[in-house]
Order: sequence, then structure tokens, then C-alpha cells
Amino acid sequence: MKKVITPMQITAADSNSRTISGRIVTFEETGNASIGKVQFAAGSIEPTAVLLNLEHDRTRRIGKTLSIESSDKGIDATFKIAETTAGNDALVEAQEGLRDGFSVEVSFDEYETLKDGTVRILAGELTGVALTSEPAIRSARVESVAATEDEISDSKTETEAPTPTEGEDKVEDTVKDAATAETVEAAQSITATANAVGGFKSAPRIELTAAKYLENKVLAATGDENARQYVLAADNTTDNAGLVPTRQLSEVINGLSTTIRPSIEAISRGTLPDAGMTFEIPKITVAPTVAVVAEDAAFNETDQNSAFLSVDVKKFAGQQKFSVELLTRTSPLFYDELLRNMVAAMAKAQDKYANDQLVAGATADSTSIATYPTAAELLGVIARGSASVYAATAGLANPFARNILVNTSQWSNLMSLNDSGRPIYNEVTNPMNQPGSATPGSLRGRVAGLDLYVTANTAATTDIDDSIMIINPDAYTWYEGTSYQLRAESTADGSITVGVYSFGAVATKIGAGAFGVNKT
Repeated sequence: MKKVITPMQITAADSNSRTISGRIVTFEETGNASIGKVQFAAGSIEPTAVLLNLEHDRTRRIGKTLSIESSDKGIDATFKIAETTAGNDALVEAQEGLRDGFSVEVSFDEYETLKDGTVRILAGELTGVALTSEPAIRSARVESVAATEDEISDSKTETEAPTPTEGEDKVEDTVKDAATAETVEAAQSITATANAVGGFKSAPRIELTAAKYLENKVLAATGDENARQYVLAADNTTDNAGLVPTRQLSEVINGLSTTIRPSIEAISRGTLPDAGMTFEIPKITVAPTVAVVAEDAAFNETDQNSAFLSVDVKKFAGQQKFSVELLTRTSPLFYDELLRNMVAAMAKAQDKYANDQLVAGATADSTSIATYPTAAELLGVIARGSASVYAATAGLANPFARNILVNTSQWSNLMSLNDSGRPIYNEVTNPMNQPGSATPGSLRGRVAGLDLYVTANTAATTDIDDSIMIINPDAYTWYEGTSYQLRAESTADGSITVGVYSFGAVATKIGAGAFGVNKT
């Protein structure tokens, strides 16, 4: 089962009964999530009561579901906010539009991948909701924020100059659901400083938020001494270390992992049978014939023969082992990013396998090319390949070559082809007679009437045999099953092992339905 975190925007704010309401997910609308572009099918998530946490940190829970209901448009929910400092801050930030996004956490195993790479979730389980400052889907916003005005006012007053009581140096809130202590933010910390008589006193706490800092900056400009002292304290990072914390964004930079599978997208798709490590497809091996015969002559006769094409099911699997401290004492972003990268690695392995099967079955061009093809040589490869594929797949419902699959080096060559300096396939103005499109901004395009797919998942990315393939997608089919997730915890060494695996198979129905470039 996969897990996805999808941010949604809050839509409105109120201030009377310590609740935050709004749409937490919108169906049939694409947004950016932890695994990339995601879309939820209508009815794909059942409304379930969950806890509300701050920025997906499960140790900073600020509320729980008061009501939740689903419609054909999406899911709307109301959360009761706890009477804590973090809860008060969350109400103020939501009301002021400073932290105005909802983000759902969903575990799912039923999905489909759209042509643009969007993962469309068909069935999933709602496991949590977070109040966040980085929404992705703009159509869902908070409808109301309700908080007792006195509580918010009291909270603000306390943060300016509280008088700590004995034992206040230790702040501890029990989180019932997780049975762990709530993390105390920097804004809630209490430090001790020496006084003139050698004893100790608690330094005033400072609520360091963007809203509070701006408020005091404005008041300081009008001559308010307390506000001026607040700004001085906030800006003094030497004497007040920790009061101006270094924030870590929820954004993760990752230039290594991708879930695109061009080789699989360039062929047809099917559903893997529910059992077995092999399956069979009937295939006609000899077709009956009809011929012109003389009067009173015997009928032409050729017996039809068939056989079963046996297809092997392959397992794609990987795992990661890490400490229990890393899981429980770090941001939930770690676990989500780990799973996203493991799923991306599995997609790469699947696409590489599909490409290998295409190469193994493809017909080699009888005309060899010494180096990267010129524009004329490329058209020759496409023309010969289209004719070869048609001859081999003439019995199929659609016997024509429709796709061209290239590696990144051939993609680069396509974009460089020119007519006296004018780009042939890389021209944004789409002039008359342009034979297609291959641009730096897309791994999809059109080349001489064929749909272009670019893969970076091949073993080699140079000018080699089969680095250009002309394909009838009906000649090869990728059969895919459900992806799974396993998790095991060891009490012996305190480690956690997470594994992902899936099953898939490529059926080479007609090998000559693919045609590869031949290099000398």
C-alpha cells in the first residue's frame, strides 16, 4: 500500500468556538503531493474521523475531527482545536491566513497512472489531516475558524511577559493516541539567567511568529517600548540563541527519483491475472489460406494451428532498513519521502525491464547507420520501420506503427536536426510543414506522424542499436498488478525494515511489432 500527502487550501476564518472547518480534499482535481501530481477519483476516500496535526508532525497534534462528510465534489470536515498554546496559535494563523491550508494523508493501493504521469487514486484510506502553510490544490479552502476571543487574547498576553511558577521549566503534554510527549516549540521554551543576588529567574518567553514580529515592528515604529524590546530580542541571535530558529521547509530537493515509465507508456497495458507466476495467451501460429483454383479443382487447404504464448511474471522488490529513532524522532516527511523514492526506484526497474523485452524482440533495421541519423536518415528509419511493423502485425485490429521510443541521446539529436539553421523538430512557432515536435520541455512529442516517447531508464544513453524503436503498441503488452508495502520491526536491535514490491509481466505477442535502428 502506498501513502500520499496532498495539501489543500483553507477557505475562510471565524473566531468563536475553537473549530476550523473547510474542504480537505477535492475530487477529480489535480494537485502536487508527496509523490508528484495526484488526482483523487470521486468517492475514492471514505470520510473517517482522524486527528489534526501541525505540518504533518504527528507529535504536534492540535485537534480532532468534530464532523466529516463526503459529496460528489470532495470531503468537508470540521476539527475541534485543543486549548493549548499550539492550538491557540493555529487558530490565529488560520484566521489571519498565515497557515491556511489543509493537507490529507492517504494510504492507497488502487490507482492508475494517466498519460501525463498523474497518479489517479481509485481507492484509499484517510489516515490523517494536517494544518499546513503550503497548499497545492487551490479550490479547497477553510470555510470558518472559530475561537474564543478571550482565549486568544490571554494567549497573546501570556507570551509577552509570563511569570513562571515553580516547575514551569519543564513543559510536558501527554498525547493519548501516540503515548508520547508533545514537542515543545522554540517559542515555548523557557531559559534561566543569573540575577544580581546569585539566584536564578526565568527569562520572559517570546512568541516568535511572522505575525507577532510584524505586529511588534509596527508598534515599535509608533513608540511602543515593549514592542521595541521585543524586536530587539528577536533580532539578537547572539544573546538569545534559539529564539530566532532556523526553519526547515517541507520541500525536498530530489533530482534523482522519478516515476515516469516511457517504455511501458509506449506499449499497451493489461491487468495481471490474480494468481500464478506464469500465464498463457492463445496465439494463432498458422492461418488458413484461400487461393484462386481452376474449375472443378480441389479447394485450397491449409490447417489453422494455434499455440499458447507463455508469459513469465516478474517480481520487482526493494527494501530499506533504518533505526526506530529515525522514524519516531524525525519529521513524518522522512518516511513519506523514503516511500516515494522506493516507489520511483520500482518504476525505473519496471520500465528498464519493459525496454529490455522490446530490444529482445525487435526486428533490426537492414540498413545500418554509422552515427546519429541525419534528418533524411531518420525519415528512412521511420519509413522502413513502419513498413516492417505493418507486415508483421497485419492481422491485428490496428496493424500500424504508432509510437517511436528513443533514449536521451537520440532525443538530443532530434532537437538538433535543422534545415539551414532552422530547427526541424524543435520549433515553438509551429511553422507550416513542420514534421513534428521534440522540445526540451517535454518527454512527449510527435516525430513524422508517430507519438514520441523519451526514456532515461535504458542501460545505455548513447548512439547504440535499438536507441530508436518504431513500435506498434498492440504487439507488446505490460500486465501490472497491485503494489504492496511490507514493514517489520525488530526489538533485538531497534531497527525497522520497509519493503515495497509488485508483480508485472511483458507479453511479447509479436516480436517484429517493434523495429530498432541498426548501428554499424
